[in-house]
Amino acid sequence: MVYNSTRGGETNRTASEAILEGLCSDGGLFMPDHIPTFERPVVELKDMSYQELAYEVMKLYFTDFTEEELRHCIDAAYDEKFDTKLIAPLVKKDNAYFLELFHGKTIAFKDMALSILPHLMVTSAKKNNVKDKIVILTATSGDTGKAAMAGFSDVSGTEIIVFYPYGGVSRFQELQMRTEPGWNTHAVAIRGNFDDAQTGVKRIFGDTAFREHLRETAGVRLSSANSINIGRLVPQIVYYVYSYCQLLRSGEIALGEGINVCVPTGNFGNILAAKLAKEMGLPVKKLICASNENKVLTDFFGTGVYNRERPFILTTSPSMDILISSNLERLLYFTVDQDTKEVQALMEALAEKGEYRITDGMRAHMQDFYGGFAKEEAVAGTIKALFDKTGYVIDPHTAVAKTVYDAYVKETGDMTKTVIASTASPFKFAPSVISALGGNGNLDDVFAVIDMLSEKAGVKEPAAVSEVRTAQIRHNTICELKDMEDVTEEFLIEDREKF
Repeated sequence: MVYNSTRGGETNRTASEAILEGLCSDGGLFMPDHIPTFERPVVELKDMSYQELAYEVMKLYFTDFTEEELRHCIDAAYDEKFDTKLIAPLVKKDNAYFLELFHGKTIAFKDMALSILPHLMVTSAKKNNVKDKIVILTATSGDTGKAAMAGFSDVSGTEIIVFYPYGGVSRFQELQMRTEPGWNTHAVAIRGNFDDAQTGVKRIFGDTAFREHLRETAGVRLSSANSINIGRLVPQIVYYVYSYCQLLRSGEIALGEGINVCVPTGNFGNILAAKLAKEMGLPVKKLICASNENKVLTDFFGTGVYNRERPFILTTSPSMDILISSNLERLLYFTVDQDTKEVQALMEALAEKGEYRITDGMRAHMQDFYGGFAKEEAVAGTIKALFDKTGYVIDPHTAVAKTVYDAYVKETGDMTKTVIASTASPFKFAPSVISALGGNGNLDDVFAVIDMLSEKAGVKEPAAVSEVRTAQIRHNTICELKDMEDVTEEFLIEDREKF
């Protein structure tokens, strides 16, 4: 299998080359030249461990990795860092199945892919005889940052710089990033929102002269840990296949029975992974794309127009506070039969005019998607209603998905069994959760609120919370958008020269 840019500027890259490069030099995203199908029938996959299933899926995409190399990456990623041997357990509550993707080191779904990406990247560097240090440059709306920092922390031959919106992440998310102890990690708050941070990172990747300057001066090669990296997207396919296998094992569904998947979505990578699983042969019927009040994707699926020119709203689900959903470009690529000129034109329209419109033919290729959004008061109501009914506590992002799913069922009457991607532990957003549950007191004291949540839910706080309680704050840099390149150079060149 080879990988090509969605915009046509790069072609015939191996998987390891695409993983190393992260973002294409023309600003496009790497996509495989075709979507593979499973080599074995699902019935043969259902009893596999998460690690075994991960190999069965990933080997179809990372075809230049040897079996030994890929199994090593998988085994190094999905180990005791996760607090359950299942890695991604499925929990039935109310009228849905919650796929718990928050049992990793940073208690958010980003761990599922960012635990393996460093190993894929280091292996890729060896395969391509790359001697330069790999520097990960990433923008985050909250969860990717800490998960990426934790994944690459102290990994030899790598360094990572994370940019996050100042005041635009939860207090706990901020503390997670600012206390990361890895010697090769950096976190920078930028004065702007996530879209600004993401645009700034893409601008750095697009500055060929700057990248060459870093390579010549500091011996580093830039890459990305955002979901724009194909090495992050492919591992996410695994847990949707795994959820189906769990339903089969438990007898909740019959072999071949279709399911729906509901995903709280901002940058579109997580639900795109579910779409790829469907294209590979997983019996998925409807892909329910759940947005918060930044409902750019809901409007897109409803009208065929993607318009980012709208107010940016800060919500209780900050990881979804996004107006530019980068991974949607990958879906467009397949709806135009890999016509890179068409994708390029759409992306240019988005950059220049702030919007684009797709054709009726393209919309016809997206009929398996349903877009809905949840208002803030509805999200809080869902958290409380589910807890009152079942005793199960979910975070605001998962509550966005549950709210949209309930609305979908009411609107369509579709009672197909549905997996909801539960993307973060409620402890990560404890103030919002406690507020929804009717708690009071000083909600600014994040650890007092976590204690309150632990007592109310009858659940012990995760180890990730305990670690942050006593950790020293190490990262204090704040910068303007225009200075992101200067800050990057300071970390990679000037700081090095001091020692």
